[in-house]
Amino acid sequence: MRHLTGSQIREDFLRFFEEKGHRRVHSSSLVPHNDPTLLFANAGMNQFKDVFLGAEQRAYNRATTSQKCVRAGGKHNDLENVGFTRRHHTFFEMLGNFSFGDYFKQDAIAFAWELLTSPDWFGIDKDRLYVTIFEGDAQTPRDDEAEQYWLAAGVPKDRIYELGAKDNFWQMGETGPCGPCSEIYFDLGLEASETGEDKPFGEDDQRYMEIWNLVFMQFDRQVSAGGAVELLPLPKPSIDTGMGLERIACVLQGKLSNYQSDLFVPLIAKAIELTGFQALTAEEGAVVDLKGAASLRIIADHARAATFLIADGVVPGNGQREYVLRKIIRRGIRHGRLLGQEQPFMHQMVYAVRDEMQVAYPELADVADRVAKVVLQEEQQFARTLQLGLVRMTNEVLQDGAQAFSLYETFGMPLDFMTDAARDAGVEFDMVGFERAKEEEQARARSSWKGGSQKTASPVYRELEKTQFLGYGGLRADDAVVLALVKNGEGVNVLMPGDEGEVVLDRTSFYADSGGQVGDTGWLYPTDHTGALADVHGCTKPVQGVFAHKVTVRRPIAVGDTLDAVVDGTERAATIRNHTGTHLLHAALREVLGTHVKQAGSLNNRSRLRFDFSHFTQVADEELQDIEDIINREVMGNTKVETFVDVPIDVAVNEFKATALFGEKYGDKVRVVKIGDFSTELCGGIHTGATGEIGLIKLTGESSVSSGIRRVEAVSGTGSLAEFRRDFDLAKVAGTLIGGSTEYPAVALQAKLNAQDEELKKLRRELDQARMKSASAASENAAESAVEVKGIKVLAQKVIGLDRNQMRTLADTLRSRLGSGVVVLGAATEDGKVALIAAVTKDLVGTVQAGKIVGALAVKVGGKGGGRPDLAEAGGTDPSQLDAALASAGATVGDLIG
Repeated sequence: MRHLTGSQIREDFLRFFEEKGHRRVHSSSLVPHNDPTLLFANAGMNQFKDVFLGAEQRAYNRATTSQKCVRAGGKHNDLENVGFTRRHHTFFEMLGNFSFGDYFKQDAIAFAWELLTSPDWFGIDKDRLYVTIFEGDAQTPRDDEAEQYWLAAGVPKDRIYELGAKDNFWQMGETGPCGPCSEIYFDLGLEASETGEDKPFGEDDQRYMEIWNLVFMQFDRQVSAGGAVELLPLPKPSIDTGMGLERIACVLQGKLSNYQSDLFVPLIAKAIELTGFQALTAEEGAVVDLKGAASLRIIADHARAATFLIADGVVPGNGQREYVLRKIIRRGIRHGRLLGQEQPFMHQMVYAVRDEMQVAYPELADVADRVAKVVLQEEQQFARTLQLGLVRMTNEVLQDGAQAFSLYETFGMPLDFMTDAARDAGVEFDMVGFERAKEEEQARARSSWKGGSQKTASPVYRELEKTQFLGYGGLRADDAVVLALVKNGEGVNVLMPGDEGEVVLDRTSFYADSGGQVGDTGWLYPTDHTGALADVHGCTKPVQGVFAHKVTVRRPIAVGDTLDAVVDGTERAATIRNHTGTHLLHAALREVLGTHVKQAGSLNNRSRLRFDFSHFTQVADEELQDIEDIINREVMGNTKVETFVDVPIDVAVNEFKATALFGEKYGDKVRVVKIGDFSTELCGGIHTGATGEIGLIKLTGESSVSSGIRRVEAVSGTGSLAEFRRDFDLAKVAGTLIGGSTEYPAVALQAKLNAQDEELKKLRRELDQARMKSASAASENAAESAVEVKGIKVLAQKVIGLDRNQMRTLADTLRSRLGSGVVVLGAATEDGKVALIAAVTKDLVGTVQAGKIVGALAVKVGGKGGGRPDLAEAGGTDPSQLDAALASAGATVGDLIG
């Protein structure tokens, strides 16, 4: 068996399949493109899903990849197991080879056995390998075919095992492509056994490790309205395989755990350095100190996941993906604290991940600084969150599992923090209630997640030829043939006047929603243009390459009709001005703010442009002005906008230095849009011929989208003209307010508003002083109004026009005048609610507490409250009961004294 590094294994795998006629395809983003069924990319086939579903065609029918994957949320969630087992990871790489209707079982099996066992490749001892096949069930026969091919490859019959559908039948969802699979296992030896006993294959999951799964997609699973399941043979059976890089590295490096391979050892060493943990280590840095080993493994694994997720555009937050990332980072931080590190350290792990993986993923070199800043920001925020959570971690909360889970979920308070605190306080932590609340939340999350089983592409679209797009060259596509009509999701032969539906043409000039640019609007005409057949409200691509025009029909349209598609030129001109403006904005942001700026979403329609990007702080007004100046300098330069088509992706990125946009999926050949030396991007959208056509760009707003993501909005062309007219109207109004000032209107108006604000503050202070003086004067003889309850003076008064701070001051004053006693003040607030304050002199707090007094009175006005024994506040919602509540203050005190 050859000893190979993780990088060598990855390269050898890809090179092997390249030599077998496969196209090497770069890993797709961890954020699945246009796939609501997935939280993150979790398998090599994700980026080819539409190909398997029949919704997309590629220029090749064999592919090989090393795909970045994350399993830490949604249906596939390994998060809680990471660090405590040898093989679970949140982030991993899946090596795979794929056939799209080309070769099938025989070649897939032969390829796999050759790569694993040939001395020219991995050279694994055949006697340590086992394979499985599908044993068959009521619907699908035993996979005798796969067994025969394994035997032909050289696998002994006694090393081929039959397993059921749970292990050896794969399906994409409730419907769609599916089929039997074969798994290949490696015997790690008796040393890896769970019990130390020499058990046979199938009885020891730790000793016999699955390293490769070959999926034979040969059926289309369909479910009838009555629930009957039917497996229909696919016209072009396909192959999808997956081998975890971490597992095969463990095998080829002679280790028992993935974490002992060179993919993790340097990261674990860095974690030891950063946490200051004194770990015992074996050869090659494998941690053997069991107390800290799990924490170190978690830090190493989570650093990889966090680095790649942030690099692919995810930032910590409260959304589905964002919250999973937040949990990953915070889990790593918590385990650093368990090792004794209280200071931020996870952000420095980012650079260790970059150093280990930038050969395979060179983009890490460019984004490491940005990623580290995001992680550091999250570390600092978590430290503040822990402080807030500790304040709320009372004994009552620890004994109520639902409340404890709320603290865990809302503040990220680690479970072991809470269980340790309960033990220290001598109370029993409600673990049963905590787990119940956790299960309920997970069930809610599963039901709310919009993912699920994605069905195969609708037959209405799936079998159609691709639409020829003519929109780059003009606004019209004449003599287009109607290929399909859709109404309420079903294919129909005719759309009648008044119907709303979709029209698919063999050729069109309408741009379909893509890359942030909205689809065109316009009309469909008969070839004689005697009157419009339909109004087109937009255009989409329900499957790759098929354009569906959203229409309201005026005159009958039938499948097979020939018609002319005409785009609304005014609408398109406004849209493409904003689209080209987005490219200029992106480049200007990078020039002013720095090259860490990466696109994180955009929208270009006729009325405005919106651009989301990575940045850590609010963009200052001066910076926005610089950005606006730079953009309009390029506009006024009237630079030609050049488009290069069918550029190989490697040439576009490496030679053109084109910027790829976040969330977009690119093929092997791309379009490059170049604006002089200022901007070069990969883009399939439509643009102006020159920047001067934009007219002018006016930035209209800057805001936060989420942690680390900012948004700039702008208008162009006639939109900017309208914006300037509004500004001019505002300036005229300002002029009437500032009179004959010679200063710039905005400066003069701001100065005047500031002066008026100061005058208002002065008047408010004087009013507050007058109110307090009046209240104090009225209270000089208040002590005489006190009633005596069981030997204690109780003074209850209604006050008017005082805020809470003033009420507290007055309560202190009255308490002092009483010398010994209880003061209760109540007020109806301006927002229609009630404010209550109770104050008790220090000599009485052992007899009666302010918190209990105010709590009892608050109930009478529809509220609640509490506080210190000597001073407490409450609120209520029913001012009509305030007088009655104050009148009952004496009786309440008496009841509490007992």
